[in-house]
Amino acid sequence: MLIEDPIDPNSLPMGANMVADKSGATFRCWAPRAKGVYLRGSFDGWVDGWKEPPPAEAKLFRHGDYWACFVPNAKDGDHYKFWVDGEGSSGWKRDPYAREFTRNWPDSDCILRDPDAFVWHDGDYLPPAFNDLIIYQLHVGVFNGPNRPSRVAKFFDLLGKLDYLKALGINAVKLLPVVEFKNSRSLGYEGTDIFSPEMDYTVPPNEFATYLPLVNGLRNRHGLPSLVEQDLESQCDQLKIVIELFHLNGIAVLLDVVYNHAGGKVKDDPQSLYFFDRAAGVNPNDSLYFTDQDHTGPVWAIWKSEVRQFLIDNAVFFINEYHFDGFRYDQVSVIVDQNSNDGWKFCQDLTNTVRFTDPSAVQIAEFWGVDPFVVRFPEHGGAGFDASWHDGIRTSVRDAVHSASFGASSQLDLDRVRNNLWAPGFLNAWRAVQYLESHDEVYRDRNARVPQLADGNSARSWHARSRSRAAAGLLLTSPGIPMIFMGQSFLEDKRWADDAGNHADLLIWWEGLDFGRDPHMGRFHRFFEELVWLRRNEPALRSETLNPFHTNAGDRVLAFHRWVPGVGRDAVVVVSFNDVEFSGYELGFPHAGHWREIFNSDAYDDYTPRGNGGGIEAFGGHRDGLNATARITIPPNSVLVFGG
Repeated sequence: MLIEDPIDPNSLPMGANMVADKSGATFRCWAPRAKGVYLRGSFDGWVDGWKEPPPAEAKLFRHGDYWACFVPNAKDGDHYKFWVDGEGSSGWKRDPYAREFTRNWPDSDCILRDPDAFVWHDGDYLPPAFNDLIIYQLHVGVFNGPNRPSRVAKFFDLLGKLDYLKALGINAVKLLPVVEFKNSRSLGYEGTDIFSPEMDYTVPPNEFATYLPLVNGLRNRHGLPSLVEQDLESQCDQLKIVIELFHLNGIAVLLDVVYNHAGGKVKDDPQSLYFFDRAAGVNPNDSLYFTDQDHTGPVWAIWKSEVRQFLIDNAVFFINEYHFDGFRYDQVSVIVDQNSNDGWKFCQDLTNTVRFTDPSAVQIAEFWGVDPFVVRFPEHGGAGFDASWHDGIRTSVRDAVHSASFGASSQLDLDRVRNNLWAPGFLNAWRAVQYLESHDEVYRDRNARVPQLADGNSARSWHARSRSRAAAGLLLTSPGIPMIFMGQSFLEDKRWADDAGNHADLLIWWEGLDFGRDPHMGRFHRFFEELVWLRRNEPALRSETLNPFHTNAGDRVLAFHRWVPGVGRDAVVVVSFNDVEFSGYELGFPHAGHWREIFNSDAYDDYTPRGNGGGIEAFGGHRDGLNATARITIPPNSVLVFGG
């Protein structure tokens, strides 16, 4: 007998899974309207290959709306696929829960993978506390690697910049979606098979030897054994190797997941999960996993408990099997808007389940317009996310930088900047992810990078450099979770694109930094690196405190006080978007005495910096609602940080 009826089929995990004693594997799928579901594969003793239609003895056993079986002696690496006989059609279907596929897309076979085969060495790693996060957002396919215009970059290419990211001081990277999509190039939001890593981000066997020295060099630093080519055969394991090395270097790995829609091309792929049970007709509402709604792709039918569980299973899967440290959930607002009866409850169930699975995994929502209840606890009526993207600093600071580019006569709305330093309506400042650039903001044909905003005539001018420093300084010293976008840390001035083949001119220019071809990039990188480490080393800059005590729109100067409650460690941040220097500028300080000038953005350029010689003296006398006053020098377009 080819297959057996499994014991306790209703408790089986979905998809293909090795049993505990490795004596075989179970297979289970949801196909309520199918007349029959068959399993074909390269299992030992299956000599008839991929016969169409499969023989009767390959039929799975029906248990309600589910079909299941046990295959003795099935092992890691075996290929398989479902054949579904439905009322509307019959044919092959990929397992919606498949972990990996063969490379002959779109006729790929599923590959049975045993997650226990990968041995992890990151057990001592603890991700940062949520309020300590400094996130670096990147796109795997274009971030780094050889011949990027003609070759999709790989997961292993991230390792080529691991030392850079560690030195920069960020403690989390957020990958744009990396699940399987139909084309080789994509933003990532067109996922078709959401449990499998994108095969074009993995290295084929003929390139294993190229990457092994890099992989093993990094592993050996941490006392891990060297790998051989056979260890790279699993596409799943390639991603796990990368995540493990990031963890060993103190960097969390977050994943962008898309539960508001699937990729539009699932509709054109007869082997996808679209109409998985091959029901009759063409009504999208009969497609099993989807509705007739569309948001750049078919919207998940979240009103069905089975679909909700499918998506929740996906999040739990990436935590358990890949050790991801959290998620950014794409367009949660679409989930809620297009599922008015079930969307909010789904979010609560999702966040509760992920939190139960791993309380240290941060859950970040993208929700427009921003709603503080998204980050409230479910028992208080909230959706249960830990944090939410916020547009307050992004829009107010970018507008201020752009306004400054028109000269001294233009008006800057610093009141708006001040009012958004703490996300309005948020009980905790860290629950807002604040940023100036992102994959959406500076995508091709959209908005400019900060240096271009700062000076539309020259993104390398002093005006562009100094205003970019002031903007970044404001972001990294403000409350909230700061996020930076790839290239932002070294003054990249071009928009970006995922399709490097057609937009090679929009690749981030590592050569300008790595080979010193642009000295401004090198100096800006040093500024950004020391700014990030300032945030990490000064607890007041990560605390839940803020007193924006000084706003002078006429002089374009903003100042705020941050501290550690009950401890002190005061920090006073002064930001100027004025093109002229101020000498003897009177400003309030929390207390009299000596204040160290612990950061001066003017020190990171090709001229002698202006500033306060490393410190100032504050004297008694109330000002700006504070207990002391100091006369300070404020360089043009700068950020100063004083510690006292």
